[in-house]
Amino acid sequence: MVLQKVVEESHVDVTDTLIDDNNAIIKTSLCLEVRYQATDGSVGSWDDGDFLGDESLQEEEKDSQETDGLLPGSRPCSRPPGEKSFRRAGKSVFSAMKLGKSRSHKEEPQRQDEPAVLEMEDLDRLAIRLGDGLDPDSVSLASVTALTTNVSNKRSKPDIKMEPSAGRPMDYQVSITVIEARQLVGLNMDPVVCVEVGDDKKYTSMKESTNCPYYNEYFVFDFHVSPDVMFDKIIKISVIHSKNLLRSGTLVGSFKMDVGTVYSQPEHQFHHKWAILSDPDDISAGLKGYVKCDVAVVGKGDNIKTPHKANETDEDDIEGNLLLPEGVPPERQWARFYVKIYRAEGLPRMNTSLMANVKKAFIGENKDLVDPYVQVFFAGQKGKTSVQKSSYEPLWNEQVVFTDLFPPLCKRIKVQIRDSDKVNDVAIGSHFIDLRKISNDGDKGFLPTLGPAWVNMYGSTRNYTLLDEHQDLNEGLGEGVSFRARLMLGLAVEILDTSNPELTSSTEVQVEQATPVSESCTGKMEEFFLFGAFLEASMIDRKNGDKPVTFEVTIGNYGNEVDGLSRPQRPRPRKEPGDEEEVDLIQNSSDDEAEEGGDLASVSSTPPTRPQITDRNYFHLPYLERKPCTYIKSWWPDQRRRLYNANIMDHIADKLEEGLNDVQEMIKTEKSYPERRLRGVLEELSCGCHRFLSLADKDQGHTSRTRLDRERLKSCMRELENMGQQAKSMRAQVKRHTVRDKLRLCQNFLQKLRFLADEPQHSIPDVFIWMMSNNKRIAYARVPSKDLLFSIVEEELGKDCAKVKTLFLKLPGKRGFGSAGWTVQAKLELYLWLGLSKQRKDFLCGLPCGFEEVKAAQGLGLHSFPPISLVYTKKQVFQLRAHMYQARSLFAADSSGLSDPFARVFFINQSQCTEVLNETLCPTWDQMLVFDNLELYGEAHEMRDDPPIIVIEIYDQDTMVWGKTDFMGRTFAKPLVKMADEAYCPPRFPPQLEYYQIYRGNATAGDLLAAFELLQIGPAGKADLPPINGPVDTDRGPIMPVPVGIRPVLSKYRIEVLFWGLRDLKRVNLAQVDRPRVDIECAGKGVQSSPIHNYKKNPNFNTLVKWFEVDLPENELLHPPLNIRVVDCRAFGRYTLVGSHAVSSLRRFIYRSPDRSASNWNTTVRLLRGCRVLCNGGPSSHPTGEVVVNMEPEVPVKKLETMVKLDASSDAVIKVDVADEEKEKKKKKKKGSSEELEEEEPDESMLDWWSKYFASIDTMKEQLRQQEASGMDLEEKEDMDNAEGLKGPMKGKEKAKAAKEEKKKRTQSPGSGQGSEAPEKKKSKIDELKVYPKELESEFDNFEDWLHTFNLLRGKTGDDEDSSTEEERIVGRFKGSLCMYKVPLPEDLSREAGYDTTYGMFQGIPSNDPINVLVRVYVVRATDLHPADINGKADPYIAIRLGKTDIRDKENYISKQLNPVFGKSFDIEASFPMESMLTVAVYDWDLVGTDDLIGETKIDLENRFYSKHRATCGITQTYSIHGYNIWRDPMKPSQILTRLCKEGKVDGPHFGPPGRVKVANRVFTGPSEIEDENGQRRPTDEHVALCALKHWEDIPRVGCCLVPEHVETRPLLNPDKPGIEQGRLELWVDMFPMDMGAPGTPLDISPRKPKKYELRVIVWNTDEVVLEDDDFFTGEKSSDIFVRGWLKGQQEDKQDTDVHYHSLTGEGNFNWRYLFPFDYLAAEEKIVISKKESMFSWDETEYKIPARLTLQIWDADHFSADDFLGAIELDLNRFPRGAKTAKQCTMEMATGEVDVPLVSIFKQKRVKGWWPLLARNENDEFELTGKVEAELHLLTAEEAEKNPVGLARGEPDPLEKPNRPDTAFVWFLNPLKSIKYLICTRYKWLIIKIVLALLGLLMLALFFYSLPGYMVKKLLGA
Repeated sequence: MVLQKVVEESHVDVTDTLIDDNNAIIKTSLCLEVRYQATDGSVGSWDDGDFLGDESLQEEEKDSQETDGLLPGSRPCSRPPGEKSFRRAGKSVFSAMKLGKSRSHKEEPQRQDEPAVLEMEDLDRLAIRLGDGLDPDSVSLASVTALTTNVSNKRSKPDIKMEPSAGRPMDYQVSITVIEARQLVGLNMDPVVCVEVGDDKKYTSMKESTNCPYYNEYFVFDFHVSPDVMFDKIIKISVIHSKNLLRSGTLVGSFKMDVGTVYSQPEHQFHHKWAILSDPDDISAGLKGYVKCDVAVVGKGDNIKTPHKANETDEDDIEGNLLLPEGVPPERQWARFYVKIYRAEGLPRMNTSLMANVKKAFIGENKDLVDPYVQVFFAGQKGKTSVQKSSYEPLWNEQVVFTDLFPPLCKRIKVQIRDSDKVNDVAIGSHFIDLRKISNDGDKGFLPTLGPAWVNMYGSTRNYTLLDEHQDLNEGLGEGVSFRARLMLGLAVEILDTSNPELTSSTEVQVEQATPVSESCTGKMEEFFLFGAFLEASMIDRKNGDKPVTFEVTIGNYGNEVDGLSRPQRPRPRKEPGDEEEVDLIQNSSDDEAEEGGDLASVSSTPPTRPQITDRNYFHLPYLERKPCTYIKSWWPDQRRRLYNANIMDHIADKLEEGLNDVQEMIKTEKSYPERRLRGVLEELSCGCHRFLSLADKDQGHTSRTRLDRERLKSCMRELENMGQQAKSMRAQVKRHTVRDKLRLCQNFLQKLRFLADEPQHSIPDVFIWMMSNNKRIAYARVPSKDLLFSIVEEELGKDCAKVKTLFLKLPGKRGFGSAGWTVQAKLELYLWLGLSKQRKDFLCGLPCGFEEVKAAQGLGLHSFPPISLVYTKKQVFQLRAHMYQARSLFAADSSGLSDPFARVFFINQSQCTEVLNETLCPTWDQMLVFDNLELYGEAHEMRDDPPIIVIEIYDQDTMVWGKTDFMGRTFAKPLVKMADEAYCPPRFPPQLEYYQIYRGNATAGDLLAAFELLQIGPAGKADLPPINGPVDTDRGPIMPVPVGIRPVLSKYRIEVLFWGLRDLKRVNLAQVDRPRVDIECAGKGVQSSPIHNYKKNPNFNTLVKWFEVDLPENELLHPPLNIRVVDCRAFGRYTLVGSHAVSSLRRFIYRSPDRSASNWNTTVRLLRGCRVLCNGGPSSHPTGEVVVNMEPEVPVKKLETMVKLDASSDAVIKVDVADEEKEKKKKKKKGSSEELEEEEPDESMLDWWSKYFASIDTMKEQLRQQEASGMDLEEKEDMDNAEGLKGPMKGKEKAKAAKEEKKKRTQSPGSGQGSEAPEKKKSKIDELKVYPKELESEFDNFEDWLHTFNLLRGKTGDDEDSSTEEERIVGRFKGSLCMYKVPLPEDLSREAGYDTTYGMFQGIPSNDPINVLVRVYVVRATDLHPADINGKADPYIAIRLGKTDIRDKENYISKQLNPVFGKSFDIEASFPMESMLTVAVYDWDLVGTDDLIGETKIDLENRFYSKHRATCGITQTYSIHGYNIWRDPMKPSQILTRLCKEGKVDGPHFGPPGRVKVANRVFTGPSEIEDENGQRRPTDEHVALCALKHWEDIPRVGCCLVPEHVETRPLLNPDKPGIEQGRLELWVDMFPMDMGAPGTPLDISPRKPKKYELRVIVWNTDEVVLEDDDFFTGEKSSDIFVRGWLKGQQEDKQDTDVHYHSLTGEGNFNWRYLFPFDYLAAEEKIVISKKESMFSWDETEYKIPARLTLQIWDADHFSADDFLGAIELDLNRFPRGAKTAKQCTMEMATGEVDVPLVSIFKQKRVKGWWPLLARNENDEFELTGKVEAELHLLTAEEAEKNPVGLARGEPDPLEKPNRPDTAFVWFLNPLKSIKYLICTRYKWLIIKIVLALLGLLMLALFFYSLPGYMVKKLLGA
């Protein structure tokens, strides 16, 4: 820094004191004079502006205004001329280097240990970015820059938001649809899918014997927890095999991810993705299969755009649709996560001292009162270390090892120190390691790594109580209020080589010893010095006003005298016995302090002081000129570099954020040249990034740098370098029309910077400031230590270091939630400095000047000894003028829905109030408050740039209890300061009114319009001040109004009000509203409507238009709100307020003359954006001024060629696909031969409404897909179209469409797609309608083209905890409109033909007399309903309410279906205006008890009926008088056209010659004939009239887009679960006035009945079947083969052939027929099955299942279970054509590795061939296990009846017996046969030999047997 200064000024003097080895200061100082001469003779080119300086110095001259002078606050003279070079004597060089640029600071990014807040904010930001986060209308008008503009160096910006957002529970809903599983590993399994979220488990049903089960089951989990807990919950999807009541089944594989990962996805969901299953117990095995599912996480108020149910992608591409966040590789590897726990320090005691004393008395030992161990949670598993008994400084050196897939889908590891206790273990502190911050997945990235480093843990206060009310804080929920402990840990990840045989394959958590690390590895211990000076303590809550108050500052346990207890040991510079003691931190305790060169003891708290009264609510401490100080010495490892790098990035981010806010402000307030400011911002950003690269690379050789430090530095440098380059290149692209897009990209930069700046390895703990009263801790503030850290490099300096910071103390923990958290406990002006002790000589440099130091006794005369207080000798006297003009959109604090607001202004220790204005949310106080005799301490010039802040609080005066006030919000402001020697003149004075955003907790609660000036009272006293010469308001007594120069300039406006009617008024105090009246008030003037005489009979007003004149500011942004109030006129002249509405911005109602916009009606609808009419033919071919729109039947344009593959994945509704004829043409796209084309042309009679619907859905998918393909989101697309017109003419016809419509609507003939590819051969012509994926009104601006709806509110605004939403406060609606314009009225308007003065601007509005209407509601279907029954299903039916009509279609409920197709229409007669709110609800039918509401949607029919968009009956694409596309409206197109022309006073329509019509100056052409049902053609004008209607938005002045024939998709909501969608309903509504012709019969949209078919499968032969059995006698291989077949979903109807026994070659002969009857829906390609779910089911459930045939071969066993050999599953819609011979049949046919032609049985009807049968071997690979020859024959039920056949080989039409070899039989059934075949054939000779031998033996035996007897006979001679 010195050198930089030298180079700049070429000469500098440096004075510094010397320091000895102990960093003590020696009384020797050294003076240097440094000179510098540049080689070229000039002074060097250094510049303050290189980084944070004045940008205009670096900008080229022409751009210099880009960054200056654009903000309301930075007026050109707001910086005194000499400030930059100004220096004060006695300050060292360094302090003079402060740059003069005003720097402001936004809210600090959240720290590491407040993960909840951080995560939530990340996700919220994501949500904001995804939604159109930059929509200027949604941002409050309050200036974001109000505080930032002239903040200079001495003060840092306060944080406005008070309440901790973390830790408060919210509603969440996790919905998971398990669609199907594929490729499950295992043979012939019965799989069940188990879905777990946190501790909740749900199971699907079991599917029998299949490896690819299809479920399509929907599960919903509801939670009410804090975001932090929610996002750490694990979602686990596992597949279990053969689970039943008795056994839990075996796990096949599982998949897990945390909820946060899902929530951070776009739209908070994964749609139709495949989860990879792996087996956690066997990590060497590969993947175990895939489960296809949808996972969505919804918080309150998120609305998820589910892709339309039919928006399928190519289903079979599993690899391309894996359930993984972007950037995660599909091949995840197993890895070990080693969390190393080394040791901890500074633990609090966790036992009461009573117990300790008892122990001490008995055992006589004094033990540490804590038994700590560490528990680590990761990915649903936890491991813990051993317990270290009685130790405040436990040493573990253990590591907890997790095995999980890498990269893990769980973001955070939670490390918790717990205290082991016999009764219950409690957490001492928690820390979260965010894996995203300690790793980088880029190509130059690194694996997660951390430490060894210390992490600090924060939580509840340290004093131990048995029931700690803040225990949650120790669990890591919410912001910790005190330091708890610090833990040294490390983390490493090792990717496993799973092929290694030694590897233990289990994923159990293991705990093992870790190698200890040296003490110094975390950095050299250094002595740090923390200094604090309390300049002011005010706004102390009156509860704490009676006892003396003291403030305590702590860092870690240092300075904590009340309950710090276990003190960190002080590192010993030299070994001395006395140093072992830990007491030397207690105040003034040790004597050797003084010896060390005047070393110091710590003073950590201010002396107790009794508060004095400021006003009724608040007290202040009388510090006056004596300001108490605190200072603390502490020892920490020196890891400042980490903090410095974070600070540099924070500075860049703060700068960027400030700049972006300015740009947003400029866009919002329509200031000129926002793009210049944005270029300046980008310039600053790229400079900042380059500066980071030069600064961050210091200290490379630091020994204690961990691997993470090195890697993070590398990746931060890469990112910032990259960002700098992007910013530079983006700067060149910023143009007027691209500002918003670029602003969005800059928000991404900002997010990335904040993410990078958050340091995962802590070093110095945060600083806590506690307010203590009566030795109890009352309230606290927490300041991150990095913000206070001193560095000699400007950019590395913490943003609050050596600055005065305004702190608001808040209550700890849950006490700070809700209203308690909004009241300020105390406001401090606090100066803080933190740095190394050896750098501390300048620690006072940032204080306001003009003080003397008061030192403690031993520090007297020592220069460096810190003061214990400062006494200010200089003070200035000021007067503050607060010009409180008005506030708007305040919080409703009374039950009437209004408030009685007044504002209280605090400055230093004075406060004043404005008057109370009764019953308003938009008070215009117009009051000047004057504060006299304000004494500010310090030098005058500092006051000018650094005035203290003003706090403005808005309260509601309670009328019932005098003196009771309710807090409504708070905001801050900086006054504009005028010194005595300055003139009160432009450009700075008088000040301008500015908007200040009012906050209530974290929520915005309105805006304040005010100005503040602080005027110095000079030596001449008040005489010098500008006079207070406003118009003195005699009526209001002593109240001074805002003076003339400051109050806005007014001009006269006329406001016309259209009073239409009141709707849905609720009771007031139990009485019904009978005679309501509407009062309109704006800026004190107003008008009343005529009362409605009988609200029940007719709620419309009889006088429609009234007006009043009022003086309003010229500047539109300052217009006051307009208040609408409804009162009920009761008897005796009493009035009761019913409800009120404040229109906060009148801008949309300002009338702008036609030259500025296309037409009066289009101002709100913006329909003409991007209209281009493309003329066909030169201008000469038509009369001048005419534009011809051609509507000939054009060449169809083909759709993108995408094969939409449907299969298991899709279920009834998940996929609604094209009608079968559409399918045919899709199949035939590839081959264009003529005979197939004939087949494609659909037969008119076959088409029905559903054909049209499915075709339209296909079109919608096509468009969505094209939008995705073109990679543009809709907004960009719009911008592009607006910029360049439509993208070239479409083929064969001209389109004139608004850009919006271009992407929305398919006007052209049904076939045409969006692209302009070459025309296809031929395409089936199905007329289409428009499917809107959202509500119709969101497409047409709520139909508020002339009639607006204002919600009337009553009751208090809810705070989060009472969760009363705006919905509950609505007590009715006022319908009407406003129009305001400057008087006098432009003349051209009043001269227009037919101008009726009574209607003023509201010309041509219809009469509001009651009218009878026939309302026809068509309900198509519902999707994704929230399950209402225990079984996870619902039995939905439709209920419709309109006025007194209540239709419940209860008998037609649809059993057990979450995606029911209703297909019904309902007719209701209603009379507007009494009955105009239509409610369509879906209820769940219950056998017992009442039916539950699943969800409902409300439609305002009146606005639709009267809208210019003509939403009564949608206009079809083509006009036809018969068939499925019949014209529904009683009025023909020509009649509608005539009527529209008459109403809009448009010239026309002029029909003729045939096929032409002229409207205004547009000519439309089209077909001139129509065909009736008998095929007769007759002339008609309807086609051209319809063409004119479809292009009505091109008609000048009155044109607007008419509603097409459509189906809208409406979300269903349930009042019990506000804001969370419960499903969607597709419907449309037609309305027909009863006084016109009667409409035709309703369209038939009843669901298509499935068609009955019969599938006949003949199994002829098998071949090459694997041989399983060994022969009983011979040991030969053989198999007893049979074939089993079934249709998917009908496993119980499986059919088996007979057994071909003993096949020796694998050949089998069967000639066996299966018969499978089934019901089939061609449009959806599904088989429909109705069956009872269980024996207890009341009725049958309908399932829709893909049509698939399964064939399996088995080996029959008699004494054991049959063995499964192989299988094939054929999708009947597209399966490989069978091979002609067994030889040509290969395994690849089934696996799809070769391109086999696919056939559909529904088209071929009969197929015969050979198919391969596969099974998986041990290595999990497919192998061929046999081939089957089969014939499939499909017949409709009628054909089957005419031509019956027998089952198996039976009659009729029997199959012949198979010609099997003689060996095919069962041996024990045919023993003789077995002898014949098995024995005789092979062993014939052997047997003969054996028999002969046996005979011989027998004879021999007989011979020997009879020999003795014979011999006796012979011998005796008998």
